[in-house]
Amino acid sequence: MANPQELEALTSAISGLGVDEKLMISILGKSNLEHKKSFRKANTHLFIEDEERSFEHWDDQRRIYFFRHEFVRFENAWVLWAMHPWERDARLIHESLKEGPQSYGVIVEVACTRTSEGLLGARKAYHSIFDHSVEEDIGTHIHGSLYKLLVALVSAYRYEGPKIKEETAKYEAETLALTIKSGAKLIEDDEVVRILVTRSKPHLNSIYKHYRDVTGKSITEDVGDFDLIFKQTIECLFTPYAYFSKVLDDAMRSDADHNTQNGLTRVITTRAEADLKEIEKEYNSLYGNSLAAKVESVAKGNYKDFLLSLIGRENE
Repeated sequence: MANPQELEALTSAISGLGVDEKLMISILGKSNLEHKKSFRKANTHLFIEDEERSFEHWDDQRRIYFFRHEFVRFENAWVLWAMHPWERDARLIHESLKEGPQSYGVIVEVACTRTSEGLLGARKAYHSIFDHSVEEDIGTHIHGSLYKLLVALVSAYRYEGPKIKEETAKYEAETLALTIKSGAKLIEDDEVVRILVTRSKPHLNSIYKHYRDVTGKSITEDVGDFDLIFKQTIECLFTPYAYFSKVLDDAMRSDADHNTQNGLTRVITTRAEADLKEIEKEYNSLYGNSLAAKVESVAKGNYKDFLLSLIGRENE
């Protein structure tokens, strides 16, 4: 019979984000027929037992889904990391449009958290790689008020200087507060969208402070359960570190689906040379654990080692 400890270790090697390649090789490489049979019987989420013919076989649907995604996590992370940031963002937007509404938040993330030059570069890369504009492809997949918001966001070229008109920021904070209080559909309000897609990040930070002064609450709290894409827009613009921390934590939950899990690779590879140190601090504040320790506990193998190396870069 197979060693119970080895069976447990082998199951653990494929139970997480990525796979522990070295451990799998060390155990499976010396396994005999009985060992492998015990492994198949122990992993009913991957194997089906044919009781009539007395053998176990792969559950093709689950096997393809599981191993295709888990074995390529390291490859996908490395490929994203090696890309020019413009190409990376262009491909992230393109993939989100292919995957559908559940991934449209990635477009918001790119549009709202990059610099003006970075976003313009992503649009140039999109032209080069896909022979279409971002705006054109968004229009092919998305319609109505969501189309208007996303096109406005990806087309933005925000002022990045330090100048702020405090009176204007206060007035716009009051405008947002009144509109949110009215219960209006925010994504369809032209004035609200104008504020979000044209104002500089320092100006938005000032709006955020004035909003709290006016209402006693933060705008991210007040948005509550409004349209998900609009809520993500608010979070990315006003509290990006908290937004990224949430994406990371959601990606590492045991019940996360594939699209949600992809947030771990995406955020670490795209922010490692930008603001990952600040995201780490916010993550620790929100969840009482270091990002590196959480990745260490849930990720596996080469994928885990690569993510930790990127996280560690910010501490050098």
